Amino acid sequence: MRTITSTAQIQPQSTSHIMMIRPVQFAFNTETAASNEFQQAGSGQKAQEEAREEFDLMISQIKNTGINLHIFDDNDDHYRPDAVFSNNWVSFHQSGKVVLYPMMAENRRVERRPDIIEALGKEYKIEEIIDLTYFEKEGKFLEGTGSMVLDRRYKIAYACLSPRTHPEVLEAFADALGYEIISFSASDENDKPVYHTNVLMCIGDIFAVVCLEAIKNPDERLLVRSALEETNKYIVEISLDQVRHFAGNMLMVRNTRQDKFLIMSTQAYESLTKKQREILNDYARMFHTDLSVIEANGGGSARCMLTEIHLPRK
Repeated sequence: MRTITSTAQIQPQSTSHIMMIRPVQFAFNTETAASNEFQQAGSGQKAQEEAREEFDLMISQIKNTGINLHIFDDNDDHYRPDAVFSNNWVSFHQSGKVVLYPMMAENRRVERRPDIIEALGKEYKIEEIIDLTYFEKEGKFLEGTGSMVLDRRYKIAYACLSPRTHPEVLEAFADALGYEIISFSASDENDKPVYHTNVLMCIGDIFAVVCLEAIKNPDERLLVRSALEETNKYIVEISLDQVRHFAGNMLMVRNTRQDKFLIMSTQAYESLTKKQREILNDYARMFHTDLSVIEANGGGSARCMLTEIHLPRK
């Protein structure tokens, strides 16, 4: 049975502080399409405009809930078609550590912006920056909380291995942050590897949404299920078809009054069964917004757009 060995290690699974990046040059990214089955070629300038509209509507709705948002605009000094998916290049931790991640696509590496970290450092305590980007030279990648779904309270990182999630980088992350790694292989209906763990899995405080069907190896499936049960999670299973509709790509957050919200896209919400909605609504208020253009062109959804800030406040 997994236990928390020290009260110093206890931290909430969710936060009320979120970073988001407003897209400027959003587009279908040809460099990522080969490993992302969710991407569909888009409609150029129209897609850019519609993606910004979806983003602005999403943040206006989130602000109404009382969640603290730090919004940064992408700029045109580099071409960043996927800048809106900020959770892939950085993560912020209660220990004051900031982790920078190695990205597979070269045009995504310019998403890493020291100016954003510097700006957040004026409000939050940053004790150390852990830079894992040197793995890019070795062709080994780990794309943040896309590649990993973190159980922050029990310090477990769930990770499905793929071209974007390499075991050696996972080990380096685990050593630097003191996490246990639970890695496995996952694939879709056509046996193609799932590119990011966060499209098939969401960890809440006392619940987990997961597509166990995607984990074809029975021993690995049992490993994941057992770890979730041992950390007292109520498991809500979703299907591969629901994964295709981004039902796994959701994130639990809190507002300043400690109310819990489960943020997802409208497509994800509509793919859930009535029973699944009822169960999840017992754990957190369900929040959804239309992200159809961002989902189709970018191959990512609501969770990918939300970068949690767990750093201590100054």
